[in-house]
Amino acid sequence: MADRISKYLDGDSLAVALTSGIHRVMSEQELLNRINVFPVADSDTGTNLSLSLSAVLGILSRPDEKHLGTMLAAVADALLDGARGNSGAIVAQFFQGMSDSAEEITRFTTYTFGKAVSTGSVYAHDALSKPREGTILSVIAAFSDSIVHQVSDAPDTTFPDVMRNALGNAEEALENTPNQLDVLKKAGVVDAGAKGFVELVAGMCTHICDGSVVPLPDVFAHDDSEPPIDFAEADNESQFRFCTECLVTADDIDRRKLREALSELGDSLVLAGTKRKAKIHIHVDQPDAVFEIARRFGALSAEKADDTHRQQHSTHVTTRRFAVITDSAADIDDEAMERLDIHMVPCRIQFGNRGYLDKVSITIDEFYAELESNPKHPTTSQPAPGDFRRQFQFLASHFDDVLSINLTGAVSGTFEAARLAAERAGAAGRIHVIDSKNASMGQGQLAVLAAECANRGMDIDTTISAVNQQIPRTRSFALLHDLRYAVRGGRVPSWVKTVADLLRLKPVIATKPDGAISLAGFLFAGRERVDRFARFIARRAPDDQAIRVAIGHAICETDAKMLESSIRSKIPAIKELSIDGLGPALGAHGGPGTLLVTISPIVSLDDIAGGAD
Repeated sequence: MADRISKYLDGDSLAVALTSGIHRVMSEQELLNRINVFPVADSDTGTNLSLSLSAVLGILSRPDEKHLGTMLAAVADALLDGARGNSGAIVAQFFQGMSDSAEEITRFTTYTFGKAVSTGSVYAHDALSKPREGTILSVIAAFSDSIVHQVSDAPDTTFPDVMRNALGNAEEALENTPNQLDVLKKAGVVDAGAKGFVELVAGMCTHICDGSVVPLPDVFAHDDSEPPIDFAEADNESQFRFCTECLVTADDIDRRKLREALSELGDSLVLAGTKRKAKIHIHVDQPDAVFEIARRFGALSAEKADDTHRQQHSTHVTTRRFAVITDSAADIDDEAMERLDIHMVPCRIQFGNRGYLDKVSITIDEFYAELESNPKHPTTSQPAPGDFRRQFQFLASHFDDVLSINLTGAVSGTFEAARLAAERAGAAGRIHVIDSKNASMGQGQLAVLAAECANRGMDIDTTISAVNQQIPRTRSFALLHDLRYAVRGGRVPSWVKTVADLLRLKPVIATKPDGAISLAGFLFAGRERVDRFARFIARRAPDDQAIRVAIGHAICETDAKMLESSIRSKIPAIKELSIDGLGPALGAHGGPGTLLVTISPIVSLDDIAGGAD
């Protein structure tokens, strides 16, 4: 094979070389995460590059003979769809340039290869709104310039010689990155994205020069022997919270106008792709502003928004042995989310043709305003398995274990989506998915319990046992104010609303120990409905132990405070009580005015830790 790759590089040989390069990047994932300090020290460059590049392995491994131009087009398209993070989007655009240059080519000569990588370098540079030297762009430019100059000076040079020399120049450019970016010099590291590209080239060289292939590594085997670089500097701290990405497809995207419209929203803008499909990557505080602009230019898909501040903080906390993640059906107050570093995968909300990421691109108040005014009833759906998988893989690369606590599987496919994502995340035995058999605040309380255990330094087995014991003892009850939303959503037949309205009854729904959510009774309407609901709750509260109560409300805070006062007077065993807004998972069916109460016994962390001993 090594002899064959001398003057020419065909589609099959390039596929094997790229596979070798991708495997090498994946094997260096932990190192790339650890040295990631620019543009934001969120320790995810290795994970993002691995995820981005692994999206093309299926294309490269196809047994059929590969036309080089056609294969590169498929690679570029798959990279654009799968690109994650700043470096992933840049690499996707690099390959888009190579693809456009080699569209009709069946095999590369060293000259046409140099032309292709040079075009890729230009594309990558142009994808950024504010390109910086000392980044992956510098290494890509050094690599492509080296090939072009070699071929110009010695047209008969072979591929192995060209690649060896170009790799050497790329490595020199990598070592120079700290001299070009002060933040790298102060942290004592090279640029992580640039290092990733060098590893890709080095893996390709392994095959082109020696005929061997870097094997596929156990990519998500967590190694915590060295923590991430703990470094903060003005130049590497984004003032914006969400790493936001989406795809725009249309017949003719005006990428210049799209870039101009996005450039004022945040920083780290990368716009990759073609006039038919564009990938947006940008750091912002308001992801929906990005999605709103993107919709003006074409059909929107693959929206995602990762909380970089939470990622950055949690990956530098060394006391926790595992990470806790849940889906946005869980209602948890912001203080607990921040204090305990609970990660969240947003569910999807659809009002007609308009989609949102729950609690990311639409707030609770905005949701209820839309619910009241929009004639189209919203549909809520679980996150795509890919959303879970991306988060699982990131967290598994930084923690010994990951614990995901999800919406009851009796009413949603969210738990199953999380379970399937865990199976495919490449971290066997380290991602644990639990069916909370609860929703809203009940699910949230279980996630908080798990995060409190993590905060105390407990191990994963002790925590899973404690959560599983608490699940059947956590019950939620919701008093619906207006059944029209449940009827619109198809959850309740219209005749039930007619009868309830005639008799002036308000239904109460409840979670069951098996996770089902069903009708638990009716209360008479009127000014005393809140007090009647409190009595309903009191009759079902345990009277032999201290309990925690959470009250959720759908934009009816006054009623919630009245309910708090009434419940406190009727249940003396309450030791903790909180009030917070009720999210769309339940609110879409209950509508404005819905009240929810979750009851669970208080669990002592000391007792949990003592039981483990």
